[in-house]
Amino acid sequence: MPFTHANWSLLESINSPADVRKLNNLQLKELARQLREFLLDSVSSTGGHLSAGLGTVELTVALHYVFNTPYDRLVWDVGHQTYPHKILTGRRKKMAGLRQKGGIAGFPKRDESEYDAFGTGHSSTSIAAALGMSFAARQNKEDRHCVAIIGDGAMTAGMAFEALNHAGDSDANLLVILNDNDMSISPNVGALSNHLTRLLSGDLFSTIREGGKMVLGNIPPALELARRTEEHVKGMIVPGTLFEELGFNYFGPVDGHDLDTLIPVLHNINHQTGPRLLHIKTKKGKGYFPAENAPGKYHGVNAFDLSTGKSSAAVDSSKPPTYTEIFSQWLCKMASKDERLVGITPAMREGSGLVEFSRRFPKRYFDVGIAEQHAVTLAAGMACDGLKPVVAIYSTFLQRAYDQLIHDVAIQNLPVLFAIDRAGIVGADGPTHTGAYDISFLRCIPNMVIMTPADESECRGLLTTAFLHDGPSAVRYPRGQAAVSNNTNDELNALPFGQAQQVRHCSKTKNHKVALLVFGSLLATSLDVAEEIDASVYSMRFVKPLDQNMLKYAAKHYDLLVTIEDNAIAGGAGSAVAEYFNSMNIKTDLLHIGFPDVLINHGKPEELLADWKLDKTGILHSIQTRIKNTSVNK
Repeated sequence: MPFTHANWSLLESINSPADVRKLNNLQLKELARQLREFLLDSVSSTGGHLSAGLGTVELTVALHYVFNTPYDRLVWDVGHQTYPHKILTGRRKKMAGLRQKGGIAGFPKRDESEYDAFGTGHSSTSIAAALGMSFAARQNKEDRHCVAIIGDGAMTAGMAFEALNHAGDSDANLLVILNDNDMSISPNVGALSNHLTRLLSGDLFSTIREGGKMVLGNIPPALELARRTEEHVKGMIVPGTLFEELGFNYFGPVDGHDLDTLIPVLHNINHQTGPRLLHIKTKKGKGYFPAENAPGKYHGVNAFDLSTGKSSAAVDSSKPPTYTEIFSQWLCKMASKDERLVGITPAMREGSGLVEFSRRFPKRYFDVGIAEQHAVTLAAGMACDGLKPVVAIYSTFLQRAYDQLIHDVAIQNLPVLFAIDRAGIVGADGPTHTGAYDISFLRCIPNMVIMTPADESECRGLLTTAFLHDGPSAVRYPRGQAAVSNNTNDELNALPFGQAQQVRHCSKTKNHKVALLVFGSLLATSLDVAEEIDASVYSMRFVKPLDQNMLKYAAKHYDLLVTIEDNAIAGGAGSAVAEYFNSMNIKTDLLHIGFPDVLINHGKPEELLADWKLDKTGILHSIQTRIKNTSVNK
């Protein structure tokens, strides 16, 4: 059942971390309890990311108690685990509007709070950012602590190790906290391990360690022997040899839910300098059994009933499948037909629809962790030797592998299919996850084919077309339900390569004839608009190559051509049409409808589409205004 308001009296007295630092040990434990209950009650009402935040409650309390935030910098990786941080930094009352239009973001944002030291949304950036801040503090002669909090999943990315490698070779005043909550990279945490970490992080051990270096400094062989002896002794009780070799002073592992251990260890480490790494063990979903038992299910949730753990949203089995589900079904069917097909994902098995494929074809399924660059080059290597890789990836994450996309796939013209999910508006995750740029950044790459399905049938057909293409290709589709076509393509049938399809004809007697050239999922909305103004509608299907014959015909027979896409106008599909007409010296009236040159904030997709005039009302108004202005100018 929902928790009673009276349980949060201590939490409600906390308006900033300065209030946390006034509390005693018993009060800190009570604060953690109330914080966890408030978090559960809040997210169950609004939806959002849950499991990660439940696992960092005690850590958040301890960090704000020990460090002088916001002067000391806390840099959270990804940001899924920052809800407790938001609550303790003056945003408790604003949690009711979490991830909603006009409300606070689900990720750290520098312009939202001075306590959000670095904006995040993609993983594995925290160590590099905190290291940069530590260098800035040194140059500015500021005695500032910089702390990066990174999960074990985010530590799988190459960028994290690049930053570790650099930091370990510096004298930066940097603390990295490795929040180990999933992978089995450490032994069980117990009283002995906690006690040893407190000793190793304390002043006595530190003094002996530094004094020994001074004494043995004039005898290099002896100093090296002492260093290796220390590493081996610590390696017998803690799994930190890797980090020690990278130049970090390693502490841990410790129980990340034990404030009696966390606070003294952080105090001890706080008095040291140089690169340090504290390894803590936490449990995702801590304090809520359904989330503890299934942390992946409760990673990101809709509003749900706390007493049952079930989503408050009614399940409608009559709804059409989502694009992700269509891709999942297509992938398994095609894999059954073609043994060369392999599926690759950068740690997004559930989100990208590869669960069923991973079960049915485990030896042809590759989850590379949070390593988009590796995923793309891995696919290129497979393609070199005869396999047909399908890289299932979100639009926003493909950006992270742009160099590999160009150098390793496109230049070598390799048959790698990119199934790009979450194209266009994503919604509550905000600007870090918006898929509004993929057409623009893919279109300029030689050898790349780009396809934009408008409905269920086209999605299947274009995936097959892309898979059969002997070169790099991308099929981009949005989050959510797909429009149902009357020509449902259940079989693995390819669509005509590079050809658009006219789906509505306007009246031949109209004085001002309009054609809507639609790239992707806004086709259904565009058809509604066309009914209002009696316009022709083309499902373009291909951004690259464009259907040039159709464009020539349209330029000759229509007074106004309107390109419609859920991508940035700058460099998008409409720009491709304009460039083609310019290259052929074809004069025609063009109107581009898409996203302007702004960042798309968080909110419900339908709200955001309305804001940027990509709903029926907005598109209709833009077209009617152009027609009116054209008539006046004539």
